[in-house]
Amino acid sequence: MAKLKEIAEWVGAELDARDAEVEITSVASFARATAGSLVFAENAEALAAAMASAAGAVIGPLSSESGDKPVLRVKHPKLAFARAAARLNPQRAPAGVHPTAVVAPGVKIGSGTSVGPYAVIGINVSIGENCQIMPHVTIYPNTTLGNNVTVHAGAVLGATGFGYVRDAEMGEYVIFPQQGYLVIEDNVEIGAHTTIDRGALEETRIGAGSKLDNLVHIGHNCRIGRNVVIAAQTGISGSSVVEDGAVLGGQVGIGEHATVGTGVILGGGAGVLSGKKVRGPGQVFWGRPARPLKEYLKDLAALTRLRKHD
Repeated sequence: MAKLKEIAEWVGAELDARDAEVEITSVASFARATAGSLVFAENAEALAAAMASAAGAVIGPLSSESGDKPVLRVKHPKLAFARAAARLNPQRAPAGVHPTAVVAPGVKIGSGTSVGPYAVIGINVSIGENCQIMPHVTIYPNTTLGNNVTVHAGAVLGATGFGYVRDAEMGEYVIFPQQGYLVIEDNVEIGAHTTIDRGALEETRIGAGSKLDNLVHIGHNCRIGRNVVIAAQTGISGSSVVEDGAVLGGQVGIGEHATVGTGVILGGGAGVLSGKKVRGPGQVFWGRPARPLKEYLKDLAALTRLRKHD
């Protein structure tokens, strides 16, 4: 529970003084809101619906006018709503190690961190403060997690990378040494059943603030930059780089030694060939192989015309 004046401070909102003492207990959608709920609206139409709901207060655009309900006016209502929700309804397990978890001797676990049921943490692992390790997570040796990292159920961090050397005469494959490290920086979230391999001789690194969806795979020696977003079922082959602020849609495939540049957006199902680089901050790439969206749409239109002439 918090008063609106407190919430206004959390999110940097403008608020009429007469509404400062109104108490809020939770966030909600319009349909499920009650008198203690906070909702948000990003435009005039949504604001009208918010005002008609049972909510106790609304986060709205700077241009919003107060009506029957208090309004917290901000530049980005959805962002402010998310920040308010994190403070009003923190969904955190209590700090500590669950009795069914298996933690190797010498593991370092920071204050405020929770380790869930049946998690397994190997030797030479360091976990920072205020992390959440959910049930059935496996963290292999030589893995480091920064502060405020969330790892969802079933994720596997630091497993052996998929790297082999072929003996051409015998036809057999011999595993290349997979004895490096995995480093997860601060404020990273890793989705359920996501797997991240450790480096072969050096390290795999996930940059601060990055968010990985469920069922993502990142190969050995990869470097993922800061504030990168990766959607479900994306696979990134070994020794590839995804630079700061990039966005990867669902089922993206990236070959080995490839580079996705700063701020690039890869649409769902896009593919980047091994050794290739896609660059252009804010530019959208689509298709297999990935190419600028306008080029992809032109190619698609040309194929459609060809089919019509068959």
